[in-house]
Amino acid sequence: MILYDHPLSSYGQKVKIALREKGIAFTCVMPDDFGTGRQDTEFAAANPRTEVPVLIVEDGQAIFDSTIILDYLDERWPGSPLMPRDPLVRARQREVEEIADGPYEAVNWGYGEILWFRRAEGALADDMRHVAATDTRVLQAWLTKRLGDAPWFGGETFGRADAAVAPMVNRSVHYGLAPVAGSALALWHERVSARPAVAETFAEFDAAAAHMAQAADHYRSGGRRREYRDHRLEWMIRSGGVPVVLDGLREDTIRFSWPG
Repeated sequence: MILYDHPLSSYGQKVKIALREKGIAFTCVMPDDFGTGRQDTEFAAANPRTEVPVLIVEDGQAIFDSTIILDYLDERWPGSPLMPRDPLVRARQREVEEIADGPYEAVNWGYGEILWFRRAEGALADDMRHVAATDTRVLQAWLTKRLGDAPWFGGETFGRADAAVAPMVNRSVHYGLAPVAGSALALWHERVSARPAVAETFAEFDAAAAHMAQAADHYRSGGRRREYRDHRLEWMIRSGGVPVVLDGLREDTIRFSWPG
């Protein structure tokens, strides 16, 4: 199978962790047109939103959206499930995944706009970093409470919620916004980082993050455009980043999701 991916994508990392935990062989490919919004490519044919991840399965069919891909993986390979049988526990894992994929990803993404892509500078950047740090603390406190005394978000067994949260918390650590030392979430991050499937995925993230300074100029020039969509756009507005959005529209260095 082929996975259209970018190593910095938290959604792509979630899928790679799931694939590796289940022992499913795959090959990663970063589309040449990633970030361009073009609609005349194989990548766009696989996912009109031109977002990663996209999984090309054995018969050449394409599946996009990380949550849908994880559904497929558990249904296609039920022998090593990432979701438990109990309906309530399944619902709780989906809630955690929703928080990770929505508000947490938005904060991380917005912080990256400042740190890596230098979309804001000076006082505006300081204000947005403050909002990001505050939001991160709130989200991590919620996750810490939800984790409780259990080793994993699903209880005694590593599961889907862990795969979803791992890239989000790890990116916070990379940004210098790690969970409180000694907290349940900080200890969970140590545990999850030691799992081979997660360690390999995090190593790919680290290698890509080391080159973001060069990539930033490419995005700022319009060679590629960052996608401002739903929860991300909401966070940019709430954090005071409206000038960033307006500048991006004026300079054509940002884009919105298909079919826009």
